[in-house]
Amino acid sequence: MSRVFASYRDPRSATELLAIDDDRLRCVQLDVTQATDIRQLVQLIEHDQGRPDFVIHCAGILHEKGIRPEKALSQCDADTLKRLFAVNSIGPLMLAQALIPLMPRRQKSHFTVLSAMVGSISDNRLGGWYAYRASKAALNQFMRTLSIECRRTHPGLCVTSIHPGTTDTGLSRPFQANVKNGKLYTPGQSAGRILSVVGQSTAEQSGQFVNWDGQPISP
Repeated sequence: MSRVFASYRDPRSATELLAIDDDRLRCVQLDVTQATDIRQLVQLIEHDQGRPDFVIHCAGILHEKGIRPEKALSQCDADTLKRLFAVNSIGPLMLAQALIPLMPRRQKSHFTVLSAMVGSISDNRLGGWYAYRASKAALNQFMRTLSIECRRTHPGLCVTSIHPGTTDTGLSRPFQANVKNGKLYTPGQSAGRILSVVGQSTAEQSGQFVNWDGQPISP
């Protein structure tokens, strides 16, 4: 029987997930910046004798208490930069380091991370948002580098960075006033598109940074 391992960081914001009663679902508390949490996830998967073949990393941070996107260089703060890189860049790489050894080597499989259009260096025309832009650009580079190594170790694996579009979640809510009509998507819409685009990708396309519609984004 197939299993789904779904992670959450704060049980107070995961009440709907935790209320699901299904033997195929395993809920795991996970903070990707904590090595002990990642090890616990690996242990649970190994105990279940699982070989994950479709991993989607969704954790990310744009703002939180005391942190807002910078509008100018003068607002940059070293601790904020470290925090966003820890969550948006290093965390996904450490999760890949832990999970990819468990994944099938030649069978078709996927390791996907949610990136952001603003992580495109060539598409940066507005400036600002130093920490978020740079941490997402670093994430894309990590995934590109990972994909090259996995061509040797896991030739059936497709590594993808995907921009989900502006989705109606707590991450985007403070910045939705400037979103054009029809360009704000529900979590269900974004999830469906991600599954569709990633599911159709092949190992030959590994390392791509793509939009929610499957179109490549310039790094």
